[in-house]
Amino acid sequence: MALWSRAQQQDFRSRVRGCLLGGAVGDALGAGIEDDSLEKIRAAHGPDGVTGYVAAYGRPGSVTDGAQQTLFTVDGLIRAHAQRDGGSWHPPSDVHRAYLRWAVTQQDWGPDERRPELGWLGRQEWLYARRSPDPAALAALSGPEADRPGSLGEPRNPESRGSGTVVRAAPFGLLTAWDPALVFQLAVECSVLTHGHPTAYLSAGAFAVIVHAAARGGTLEEGVHQALATLSDHPGHEETTAALRRALDAVRSGEPGAERVEQLGDGRAAEEALAIGVYCALVAHDLKSGLLLAVNHSGDSASTGALCGSLLGVVHGETALPPELVAELEGRGTLLELADDFVLELLHGSELRGRAWTERYPI
Repeated sequence: MALWSRAQQQDFRSRVRGCLLGGAVGDALGAGIEDDSLEKIRAAHGPDGVTGYVAAYGRPGSVTDGAQQTLFTVDGLIRAHAQRDGGSWHPPSDVHRAYLRWAVTQQDWGPDERRPELGWLGRQEWLYARRSPDPAALAALSGPEADRPGSLGEPRNPESRGSGTVVRAAPFGLLTAWDPALVFQLAVECSVLTHGHPTAYLSAGAFAVIVHAAARGGTLEEGVHQALATLSDHPGHEETTAALRRALDAVRSGEPGAERVEQLGDGRAAEEALAIGVYCALVAHDLKSGLLLAVNHSGDSASTGALCGSLLGVVHGETALPPELVAELEGRGTLLELADDFVLELLHGSELRGRAWTERYPI
C-alpha cells in the first residue's frame, strides 16, 4: 500500500471515511424507529416513513451501540497493525481488548484518566452512553470470564445470532492489502468473541468480504458473489448463503419498496440484517434513497441502516453522503479523526512510532 499513488491513497481515504460515516448515518437514521412496526412508522411519519433523523436518546442524529462497537473495532485494528512486526501479532486479541474498552463505556460515567490503556478513543466522553447495548456482547465482555476471548473452538454465546456482530464487521473489509479469505477469517474470529452461532459469525465474515471487494474498487455484486464462494467452504453456511441469495432474488423481483424489504426478515438476526443491508444497497437509486429504504421497515432499523450505509459509503466515498445527515451526526468529529488515523496507520505505520502515536494507541 505504501507504493500507491497519491490519487489511490486519496481514493482509499474517501472510501474508509465513507464506509464509517455511512454506517453511522444509517445507524442514526434507524435509531429513532428501531423495533417499530412499518405500520407505526407510517402512522407517525407519513406514507414514506421517516425521511431524516428523528430523535433518539435525546437528540436527532444519535448513534446506537452498533456504531460505538464499530469505532472500537477500528481502534483495535490500529493497535494490531502497529504490532505486526513485533513477533506476537494476533489481531483478534487486540480487537477483544478493544471490545472490553467499549464495555467500560457502558458501565462507567466517563473516562478514567488514570488508565492510559484507554487511549484516545477510550477518552471520548460522548461514547460513555448506553444505547441499548447488545445483551450478548455485554454478557461476553462483562463478569468473571470477560478476559477470556471466545474462539471458533469455544465461542462465546454459542446460541447468539444477533445482527450487532455483522454491523461492527465493516472495518475488517477495509484491510485492502489482505487476501479476502483472511479478511473473512478475521471477521469470523472477532465475531465469536461475543456471538457464537455459525450463522452470526459467518454473516459477519460475508459482510466483511463484500466491503473488502468494494474497498478495492469492485462492485457490490462482485463482493456478494465472492462472499457466497467463500461461505461455501465453511460448515453451517446454509442460512447465511440462503439469505444472500434471497437478497439477490429480491433485486430481480421488481421495483424496490418496504414490503419487499420485509420479505427478507426483520433484521434482528444476523443473516436477515445482512440480506436487507445488501438488498437496499444494490437497489439504491442514490445514497439517501438506499438508506431510507433500509430503515423504513418493521424490525432492527438501526442495524440494517448501518449495513446499507457502510456498503454505499465504501462504494461511493464520503462526499456522496447526504450532507444534511452528515452535519447532524453525533460524534462526527471523532469518527472522521479515527478513520484518518486508520488510513495513516495502514499507509504510513512505520513512520508513526513516536510517543504521540503510542499514547493515542497504546500497545
